[in-house]
Amino acid sequence: MQKKWWHDKVAYQIYPKSFMDSNGDGIGDLRGIIGKLDYLKELGIDMIWISPIYQSPFIDQGYDISDYYKIAEEFGTMEEFDLLLEEAKKREIQIVMDLVINHCSSKHEWFQKALDDPAGEYAEYFYFVKGKDGNPPSNYRSYFGGSTWEKVPGTDNYYLHMFAKEQPDLNWENPKVRKELFDMVNWWLDKGIGGFRIDAIINIKKDLAFPDFEPDGPDGMCRATKMVEEVDGIGKFLGELKRETFAKYDAFTVGEVFNMKEEELEEFVGEDGYFSTMFDFQPHILTSSENGWYDTREVDFLKWKAAIFSSQVECQDRVFLANIIENHDEPRGASRYLPEHARNPQGVKMLGTVSILLRGIPFIYQGQEIGMTNCRREDIHDYDDIDTYHQYQVALDAGLSKEEALDACYRFSRDNARTPMQWNAEKNAGFTMGKPWLAVNENYREINVEDQEKDPNSVLNYYKRLIRLRKDSEWKEVFVYGNFLPMYEKDEQIFAYARKAGEKTAVVLANFGEKEMVVELDKKIRKVLLSNQDKMAGIDENKVILKPCEVVVVSI
Repeated sequence: MQKKWWHDKVAYQIYPKSFMDSNGDGIGDLRGIIGKLDYLKELGIDMIWISPIYQSPFIDQGYDISDYYKIAEEFGTMEEFDLLLEEAKKREIQIVMDLVINHCSSKHEWFQKALDDPAGEYAEYFYFVKGKDGNPPSNYRSYFGGSTWEKVPGTDNYYLHMFAKEQPDLNWENPKVRKELFDMVNWWLDKGIGGFRIDAIINIKKDLAFPDFEPDGPDGMCRATKMVEEVDGIGKFLGELKRETFAKYDAFTVGEVFNMKEEELEEFVGEDGYFSTMFDFQPHILTSSENGWYDTREVDFLKWKAAIFSSQVECQDRVFLANIIENHDEPRGASRYLPEHARNPQGVKMLGTVSILLRGIPFIYQGQEIGMTNCRREDIHDYDDIDTYHQYQVALDAGLSKEEALDACYRFSRDNARTPMQWNAEKNAGFTMGKPWLAVNENYREINVEDQEKDPNSVLNYYKRLIRLRKDSEWKEVFVYGNFLPMYEKDEQIFAYARKAGEKTAVVLANFGEKEMVVELDKKIRKVLLSNQDKMAGIDENKVILKPCEVVVVSI
């Protein structure tokens, strides 16, 4: 595989609204990020992906952009963004922006002009389609529930929105739209950012006939992704996007890609793919249900392990994936992937180890490095997320009680990852001097950065050692480019794999079960590279005794 500048990097995702507030208004901001760059540098971070900071009405937390060239005043100014770039560069940290180009905000100038003249030029920036006998053009259900079609006032037309009605989809078939978007992307790259995380990009190709599909729910609608899955031709758009923007700058790009056709993997992220990499969502898909959060399953250890192993083996000679435990759209990994008995600091260290030493670029989400968890709310109005309100109603409509619907939100709400970063045990977890936009998780007194920085055995200090091991000059080739070799695939407690490059082999061994386990290797153990235990249960020649929640990395 041709080596790229980003292959050996460790990335960190910041959800800016919840990271650090510098001015006391309860909302995280750019100055807050700047003030924590040294913290991130010490952690071992090379790239920071920042969720949207563009001007927005924040119907969907900034993923509804009203001006791509402006910083939302809640976060600061363009001058402060330029200062962030400058300060990050001093620390050899790249800034990666969120790129949201499937849709914009209904407050965007383009859409406002389209509404003013529904038969004019800007109407063609969107999908304005005539209804059928007074009904929407097709029976698609949006990601957030309800029809994907909203009436254009004063006309027989409807406009398409795959997400909220305040997020009209952009018409990628229109070359003027593509040119506008490409110019904007290049404007940001000219500023000196390292690249982009690309949001919901699979949705940009539509079937312009907008056919109806068989309903898949009692509402008589079909999920909008059915149309996306059935249509071909997205490669033309993505190839042009890369040629006209990313390729000119050797920019790093990571795609949020669902519903991709299996045979398109290398087209998307191969050596000459549309993107540098894409997130591996296979483990996350395991628990999903088309019925809603209320119907989601608990993680099955063997299936979860098999999904990770399968992706790693399938991709290792072909593409370079991005590995995550959690992000701004997912519940906390410590509350999702760890069995009940392992939801403790040792278990969190174990989960981090098996993820970060996989083949691919690791993405750490803010708070993951201290073991932040899901946050239980007593009332649906304590949530802020638009999708959480939708899923709560879906659960009620399915016959669940309010308590049961709230429990589904506790397990899967996107707000679990959006509670403010827990910096210390003081008021509001040290996130703000004001009232936080979203209430902090009450466990901040037990789980916070300041306390963990003082404790050499904390999750945070373990993460620092883990990242140092991945970057260690002696082992970097192994953990970045080494082959992935699954081990103990059928074992119901052990998560184990080897990474091998040339004569060097490292083995990761983790016990997710409740019983002590003896793990036998076929070669002699040379050295312990990392352990999450003060005192290991024991190593003898080629055997390792693993206590519950114990993980060890050895060379053989």
